Amino acid sequence: MKIKEGFLSACAVAALLAGTAACTSGTDERSAAATAALNAACKNGRYEWFNVDKRDVLTSVAEKETLGKGGGALTRRPMVLHTPQVTVTFDKGTRAGAAQSKAALISLGARIGKTEQTEGIEFAFADVNRPSPVPDKNRTEVLGAGTFVDYSWVEQVTADFRYTCGTDRPVAGRATSWTIDGSGVLECSESIAEASERDPVRQAALLSCGPDAPASKA
Repeated sequence: MKIKEGFLSACAVAALLAGTAACTSGTDERSAAATAALNAACKNGRYEWFNVDKRDVLTSVAEKETLGKGGGALTRRPMVLHTPQVTVTFDKGTRAGAAQSKAALISLGARIGKTEQTEGIEFAFADVNRPSPVPDKNRTEVLGAGTFVDYSWVEQVTADFRYTCGTDRPVAGRATSWTIDGSGVLECSESIAEASERDPVRQAALLSCGPDAPASKA
């Protein structure tokens, strides 16, 4: 991680990781006024985002399959290459609690412009229990002859942050989620216009069609 800005006090870290500001001294005699002040400060915690990286990542690809005239169903089972996860960790790899993770990811969603709620996009992006997408079990139908490859991908978002809670010193962390997932089918003998080397469709072609196939060449 590139950002190392110091650490919260032991009390503040415990509150942060538990997703709540409730924290007591060794004597458990914190006054109601002090507890209320700490709660208010942490509810208004501030995130600063750095190194925001959005990229399409190939998550699965099937072996190429050749079909004759008229096409048909692709039957090769995709191989999983990458399993997207929703995670928020603090410096030294300490994993955040559910409430703190959600708050951080909602903040990151706002940072990248994913704040719409009409289709639950914001909540899915911030859901630490969000299941990873799995390759479609349904058979894909194609028309015509050719050598085809089935693949899937996600748009993954990773960013570093500093979190300030009240008057405590900032703590550094990293958040990861994904915004969308998709799938497609390519034909090995057809070139793919405007696809970079990092594009999932190009990577799928290289893996399954081979480097000499037209679909693999820029």
